[in-house]
Amino acid sequence: MSVVVLTGATGFVGRSIHRYLARRGHEVRAIVRPDAAARLTMPADRIVETPDIFARDADWWAQACDGADAVIHAAWYVEHGRYLNAPENAACVQGSFALAQGAVRAGVRHVIGVGTCMEYRLPGESLSVEAPLQPANFYAACKLATFHMMRQWFALHETRFSWCRLFYLHGEGEHPDRIGAYLHRQLRAGERAALSAGTQLRDFLDVRAAGAMIAHVVDSGQPGVINICSGIPLTIRAFAEQIADGYGRRDLLQFGSRPPTPGDPAAVVGVC
Repeated sequence: MSVVVLTGATGFVGRSIHRYLARRGHEVRAIVRPDAAARLTMPADRIVETPDIFARDADWWAQACDGADAVIHAAWYVEHGRYLNAPENAACVQGSFALAQGAVRAGVRHVIGVGTCMEYRLPGESLSVEAPLQPANFYAACKLATFHMMRQWFALHETRFSWCRLFYLHGEGEHPDRIGAYLHRQLRAGERAALSAGTQLRDFLDVRAAGAMIAHVVDSGQPGVINICSGIPLTIRAFAEQIADGYGRRDLLQFGSRPPTPGDPAAVVGVC
């Protein structure tokens, strides 16, 4: 099996990627902050610690990637409620390109980056990988810039490159203020859940399935853009009702009691 360098191994998506890489027998080299190693959900074959991966230069990354067959770059700045237009996204672009340079120097054969469905022009009810691109926030613009930079850079050096665009993930390790975690918390406590009308169409996917799909790219070697999605359109209302049915408490869902988020697209659904 392969030696895989994994960034973001303690994050929401990274934990699931790590789990499935380990189950497939890959040797995982986790790049983590000094205070984060204890949060790994699976033992790593090697741990490389650094206070800020986005401050490392290409020489550092060449050493970190030495002997690796593949890199999965799942780390990014994602502070809930702030990340969409935070200036830290620009540092992530610069640091990601340093990683790309170092990976090439180390002779890594395959690099897998993690993007977002927000790179596409939204709304969209059937977003294939050929759909038009038009990011509507700084986070998505920086992700798209990283995609273009990496694609061109790796093409110059004949390094296989895959870009996994995430849709609406939920499940284990989700931030408590995201809709899935919020609903579980309220319903578990027998408290009402304030929601918008819930008419927006979304492509929801369990983060465990997403992690498995991204980890599988190491085995499949599939290059290019890959949508990490279910391909199933579901209204937010239907998603909330599915969760409520697990508690037998649809009566606690208060649709229309919260205003819609400004700029929230009417539909974001992928084509797998």
